[in-house]
Amino acid sequence: MTLTLEELRKARDDAAQAVGKPGPRWQYKTRINCNQGDANAGCGTAAAACTNGQFQAVVLRRLVNPDGTPVTQPEGQWAEWGVTCFPDMLPGSNLPTMAQIMQAFRDVNFTKGDLKIQPVGNVTLVNLPTYFEATWPEAGVGPDEIDATPLLGYRLEIQAEARSLTYVYGDGNSSEPTTSLGGPHPNGDIRWTYTKPGVMPTRLDTTYGGRFRLNGGQWIAIPGTVDVQGTPVNLTVREAKARLYK
Repeated sequence: MTLTLEELRKARDDAAQAVGKPGPRWQYKTRINCNQGDANAGCGTAAAACTNGQFQAVVLRRLVNPDGTPVTQPEGQWAEWGVTCFPDMLPGSNLPTMAQIMQAFRDVNFTKGDLKIQPVGNVTLVNLPTYFEATWPEAGVGPDEIDATPLLGYRLEIQAEARSLTYVYGDGNSSEPTTSLGGPHPNGDIRWTYTKPGVMPTRLDTTYGGRFRLNGGQWIAIPGTVDVQGTPVNLTVREAKARLYK
């Protein structure tokens, strides 16, 4: 049964008015409306069911005495009352929201991308194709790695995804956003030819997307992305000079 806003408001008001008064009162708790007892069942339906940033919640209630102990009748046992997209209206609700998950996603310590460059030694020549390859150091959460944190009593896992990479060549040019990891000579498809000598602060910028799950349930895509600027790698571009020898 889907609970109406009127029912929720009345439940909230009745709970507030019952504080300090004799006689039993309703006590409430909520849980995300995920299938129970199925390890492969997640919260995808609960996340998609609401348009207000909440997960669809199952509301449970029981009658308790003024001191908070449950009454001895069956009404003192937890029983499902209905489902709602407005669990925050009820006392006893403690559910994550999509906004909180989005904030947790933005707070992930994503790995800053790095570059391998050929020719080796971070030195190249004018008019010589230079090859770039994406790498990620150990520190932080890189592509396909999982960050796990507690959130309101739930285990929140966020898996990072590299949605796109931008190779910054340091001379004012960069690649278009791509999913290519590049590679070494001769088959690497991320390459650039410099026309002037100098020290070029190259870097790899990563646009991270992600997905999340709660308590080991179904993975759900996270809307939005996070842009992470890579660690600069100075590349020296030299100009080759031809000499005649006798």
